[in-house]
Amino acid sequence: MAKVAFLGLGVMGFPMAGHLAAKGHQVTVYNRNPAKSETWVSNHVGERALTPAQAATGSEFVMACVGNDDDLRAICLGDDGAFAGMAEGAIFVDHTTVSAKVTRELAGLAATKGIGFVDAPVSGGQAGAENGVLSIMCGGKAASYEAAEPVMAAYARICRRLGDSGAGQLAKMMNQICIAGLMQGLSEALFFGEKAGLDGNAVVEVISQGAAGSWQMANRHQTMLEDRFDFGFAVDWMRKDLNICLQTAEEIGAPLPVTALVDQFYKDVQLQGGGRSDTSALIRRLRALQER
Repeated sequence: MAKVAFLGLGVMGFPMAGHLAAKGHQVTVYNRNPAKSETWVSNHVGERALTPAQAATGSEFVMACVGNDDDLRAICLGDDGAFAGMAEGAIFVDHTTVSAKVTRELAGLAATKGIGFVDAPVSGGQAGAENGVLSIMCGGKAASYEAAEPVMAAYARICRRLGDSGAGQLAKMMNQICIAGLMQGLSEALFFGEKAGLDGNAVVEVISQGAAGSWQMANRHQTMLEDRFDFGFAVDWMRKDLNICLQTAEEIGAPLPVTALVDQFYKDVQLQGGGRSDTSALIRRLRALQER
């Protein structure tokens, strides 16, 4: 078992760190809001630290799951940052969805200190984190990945190295591009069924077994029909992710017309006050348009 630090105890990080402790790893947690760390320690075997550097000191692996590029830099750099506490040979594993640019920047800085760096964004949502069945897309040096993979197995259904630093983040962008299109398509289909007078649940029972089936359809159609969106992956975070996708697409010359359009639809949902709603709230936008 390894000595592991986990930085960031949000809806994803809290249960992920819990799985590490349940597997017998020696876990020290850090969260910007100390109350989250205290709650975690009261529910799991482990310790809490007051700074990322303190959590990282003596740790073989430092896992992170924070908000965005700036948050990631903040927990890595400076006198209180994780890199300051990590010893040569330790490995930093970043589960945050961030840009490939900041990943490569931090991986380069880590390398100068003899620290391994694996970008390892996850997919599967809060339920996947709680149930320990996340899909993890990784980038970085093969040796660092191979060392970290058994630790990540505590909360992974599948974990793969897809290339050098940044490859994991690029793969996560592909994941979010797919989700954006799928969610808009599902929203339109369910709304179409409502207007046509069909039983949405009955229709989904049939079409989900055919070529139209998807994780989104299986896990979100019921709540969408019931107009419930107070759970899951928030629209605000999806727009953050899609912004990364669109910026990267512009840099590499990959047109994303559907993604750009759905991003604007999510902006409409935000303007309707749904920024913290689940991403399936796209159907609420269609219902609002019909009511005008």
